[in-house]
Amino acid sequence: MTSFLSSDIKFLKGVGGVRAEMLNKELGVFTFGDLLEQYPFRYVDRSKFYKIAEIEHDTSFIQLKGKVTHIEEIGPRLKTRLVAQFTDGESVIDLLWFKSVKFIKGVLKIGEEIVVFGKPNFYKGTVNITHPEIDTVANRQKAASLEGVYHTTEQMKNRRVESKAIRQMMQTVLSDGKLDIPEIFSADMCEKYKLIPRRKAFQFIHMPPTPRHVDAAQYRLKFEELFFLQLPFIKQKIKRGDAADGILFGSQNVLFEEFATKHLPFQLTGAQERVLSEIKIDLCSTKQMNRLLQGDVGSGKTIVALISSLSVISSGFQVALMAPTEILARQHYTLAKKLFPKNINIELLSSKSEYAEKKRIVKELEDNKIHMVFGTHAIFQKKIIFANLGYIIIDEQHKFGV
Repeated sequence: MTSFLSSDIKFLKGVGGVRAEMLNKELGVFTFGDLLEQYPFRYVDRSKFYKIAEIEHDTSFIQLKGKVTHIEEIGPRLKTRLVAQFTDGESVIDLLWFKSVKFIKGVLKIGEEIVVFGKPNFYKGTVNITHPEIDTVANRQKAASLEGVYHTTEQMKNRRVESKAIRQMMQTVLSDGKLDIPEIFSADMCEKYKLIPRRKAFQFIHMPPTPRHVDAAQYRLKFEELFFLQLPFIKQKIKRGDAADGILFGSQNVLFEEFATKHLPFQLTGAQERVLSEIKIDLCSTKQMNRLLQGDVGSGKTIVALISSLSVISSGFQVALMAPTEILARQHYTLAKKLFPKNINIELLSSKSEYAEKKRIVKELEDNKIHMVFGTHAIFQKKIIFANLGYIIIDEQHKFGV
């Protein structure tokens, strides 16, 4: 962000110290740039004007054009509400305010044509609009037909810092000649991923000419957010790969070939074969592998994890599969026991195992007599020493993190 966007929000026209403090506290907005990153959570179409007679029980937000014919304060001093009778020339509706009564009363003028926007309410057979937005006809003629609606809090509303006020602040920033939002991606990258310029993204997200412009802005800003979310992990992966080599497993996978031809009772899907091929490439490189395998329940993540472990076992290394629960660990163990060749020694290390059984498994892991062990996080205790651990599979029920 430029120095202009680093400016304190209190210096923005129409904000001032009191509103700035409210924006600081309620939304975490301290600068012009912070304000621009407060995106609308929905949009309303202000292109159409309704007639009061068209209002029905399922009518959402509507826009009316007409005049106020009568204004009255009702109720005791501390519970005063403002009631204004509004007509579109054919029918009449009440406009109600329970807050900022004095301010609204000063704004309304009997007989002046205004535009009213709000949600109709039905009460005892009558219809009214509570706390509607009010604007002049001249202002609406200059305004965009599609408007963003912004998050506010009760405290902000009490200070008249509502969605309309935030929208006006956005317009002030975006229309300032000093505004400069530099591009952060190369032209080639923008062209490749069909990203609109960053300056236009902010313009369209807050002041969109059409819904199509909203889609383009959201795509650009979401891409940017995900890009910078992933960047630290990519840098960490590169740094980790440069710092230490991974284990180089053999390309010859005798166990896998035997398993695929003699023990696998079904045909792998194209997606499973593709993932296994990618994992094999990683295992045959000198880089550390850190892979996430994600898919729906029943999509075959478990069998991919088990088959990939055969490449490691073929190279003389041990495998550990950790599940979040003992039930799931036992299910994986049972499946492997059923499918794997008898010459692959696998064990289940469970808290329910007898002491002698646990002691035997721990000893055989250290002596490299066990090829693969299943269990919960308990398999990574200090007292458990693997002779030659080369592959860890973590089951998070919906994904395998390898």
